[in-house]
Amino acid sequence: MTEQNKTKKQLIIFLLIAYGLTYVMGILTWYGSTIPVEMSVFPSAQMFYPAAGVMLAYLVTQWKDELLPRWFYICFLLSTFVMVVCCVLTLASPGEPLSLNGMTLSIWSLISQFVIIAASILCWIMLLVSGKERRKKYGLAWNNWKGSLFCIFVFIVLYFGRAAISYVLEGEAGMILDIVKNPTAWFYLLYIPINFVFSFVAFFGEEYGWRYYLQPILQKRFGMRRGVLLLGVVWGLWHIFLDFFFYTTPDKGLIMTVSQIITCIGLGIFFAWAYLKTNNIWVPVILHFLNNNLILVVANDYSVEILQNQAVTWEAIPAAILLNGVLFGVFILSKEFRKKEE
Repeated sequence: MTEQNKTKKQLIIFLLIAYGLTYVMGILTWYGSTIPVEMSVFPSAQMFYPAAGVMLAYLVTQWKDELLPRWFYICFLLSTFVMVVCCVLTLASPGEPLSLNGMTLSIWSLISQFVIIAASILCWIMLLVSGKERRKKYGLAWNNWKGSLFCIFVFIVLYFGRAAISYVLEGEAGMILDIVKNPTAWFYLLYIPINFVFSFVAFFGEEYGWRYYLQPILQKRFGMRRGVLLLGVVWGLWHIFLDFFFYTTPDKGLIMTVSQIITCIGLGIFFAWAYLKTNNIWVPVILHFLNNNLILVVANDYSVEILQNQAVTWEAIPAAILLNGVLFGVFILSKEFRKKEE
């Protein structure tokens, strides 16, 4: 098999899993919304698919490579399969909903959380025993400590800055003080590093697919800046079934999709900048984790249902464009993009 044919085959396998499987499961998401059942397992499972596509592509086309981190990949793929099974069983055998700390969960959503914890532990072990050379060759190594910590710090500042500006624009500046005074917020912030250790597989699942694999392909084909902008659009559209049938109701789905694309373009630019600056896939993995988990702090709401049935309006779109464009999108002008273009 020539290198060109191998690359083409890898891309086809990636797309079949990252998008094909996502959209098949998206149909099930629509069906689940009509029953209805508690479906928080679906977005959790979907986060696994991009990396699963990359790993399956490499296992199929590069199995003989001695440096392929086979057991790490196999462990991740098996975890993905179990998450898909949990999604199917959520619809086929939903059982009685469970009430946990005021939250309503299906039995399979609860089981999926234990799957994520177990998968994270096993994948950490497989990653460590795979050895330095395997991690380095397949983009799994930690690089550039100073630059990596700097990118994480900048993101945290911008994230909370964006939230503060939003509250001020909405005339709710007092909410900022309420968050600062809330002991739950401080406890949660201290708990976040532990949470990452036991849930990293989901966030790695997206970033290994988007930033490590697809971003370089799109940048090579369309240029450093246009490639990242295109990635933001296709990343946003990847959420479309969740936008219509989980994050909000179908009548608000189009608004949510537009908002999702704007967010994915803005964050995608920043994540791309961080990855180009550090050559460390773990930085966008951590940033993605922080983006999804810090929302509980800035919303001052620690319910698992915070992401479901969101209230979105067309009037909020200009503010989203402004905030994400100014705070995160401006990094597309950074030297990392200019230097690579030249």
